[in-house]
Amino acid sequence: MSQAQLPLETAILLIAGLMATLTGIFLFPVGTGALPYYENGLYGLFLFIFALQMLTLGKTPFGDVSRSIPVIVIGIGIAITGIVTCFIPDLLSHIPRLLLFICFAPGGALLLLQMIFSKDKLRNWLRLGSLFRHLIFSCAAVYLLSILIGWLVLMSPKIDVAITALFVLTFGIAILYLAVVLRKVYLTYPEAETKDPGTGILSTDKMLLLVIGLFMVVLGALLIPVSLGQLPFAGSAQLGLLMVIFSIQMLALGSTPIGAFPRSRAMILVGFVFAGLGIISAVIPGILVGPLTLLIGLLNLFGGAISLGKMVFSKNQTPAGSPQTVLSVLRRLFITQLALALLSIMFGTSMLIPSLLPGLLVGVILFANGCLLLYLIYILISLDKVIKQLSQA
Repeated sequence: MSQAQLPLETAILLIAGLMATLTGIFLFPVGTGALPYYENGLYGLFLFIFALQMLTLGKTPFGDVSRSIPVIVIGIGIAITGIVTCFIPDLLSHIPRLLLFICFAPGGALLLLQMIFSKDKLRNWLRLGSLFRHLIFSCAAVYLLSILIGWLVLMSPKIDVAITALFVLTFGIAILYLAVVLRKVYLTYPEAETKDPGTGILSTDKMLLLVIGLFMVVLGALLIPVSLGQLPFAGSAQLGLLMVIFSIQMLALGSTPIGAFPRSRAMILVGFVFAGLGIISAVIPGILVGPLTLLIGLLNLFGGAISLGKMVFSKNQTPAGSPQTVLSVLRRLFITQLALALLSIMFGTSMLIPSLLPGLLVGVILFANGCLLLYLIYILISLDKVIKQLSQA
């Protein structure tokens, strides 16, 4: 099956566009009282998408930057803010709304000015033909609507829901249009795609692993006071954000909880279905809790079992005579992956049988899972360095 050509930036924009489009559609029945609405779920998702763009592409709400250590730290901070905003209603008060206003309104205005006055953008794009005229129009539409959305976020809930729904829906369509145009630009001019956005410490797959590790650590840490009755918890938004993370892995890498697959058109389609289900669950509370709990539980259970089976029954792949430094790193890698597989099985089982484990223990399991994922990144970086040193020796 042929690989689908979907640049990471386009994938993230498509998810953001889907997020705004679905929210705009659902806000119409929300305005009539036909559906519930969880505003913090939407705010958390948008903050998470902004953070993801910074961490993987070096793209901030104010323009492209080198993916330096400070940018990564800020991106991690925004990601954690988005996760907490999703999970714990109103814990951060007006901070998420203020952050989104800054990202949307001043950010959109600055990006619009950069497009107009930058030497390598508007003037250059006008000379490059009709495809880039579509790029100019789509960028301008997204930037202008972004400014408007920023003010709507800041003034919410003073604005009529139907008016908000119309603008959010239009914003989503504009983002989807920009994503389609960008994909065509990158396919026509591959050199235009951002391949190395600065610091090379973490590749895209390791950065996504970092995001999942942070998600698990924050979720596990929050579940401990939640299980003790000290904090409220939005379980529907937690499931939704996890589904969106799954979808990003599928779209970017072809990676799923049960293993890696070719990034085919079928995989892309499944990724968008996961994203759509996650967005709906985060924004419309309670509507998909049952099905998503079952799905995520099964994915974690089977994913952990498959990983465990591969480790137990596969032959030793370590080449004979490997240096002791390589053997040491591989040994730690094996132990970490074994622990992750067991924790995944435990988490999946706890979702399928809610009464099996107390909430406090589930929080500890998730926290340990997240810490092990972060440690796995360290091991993978160490292994890369050892192999590079041996190749240069």
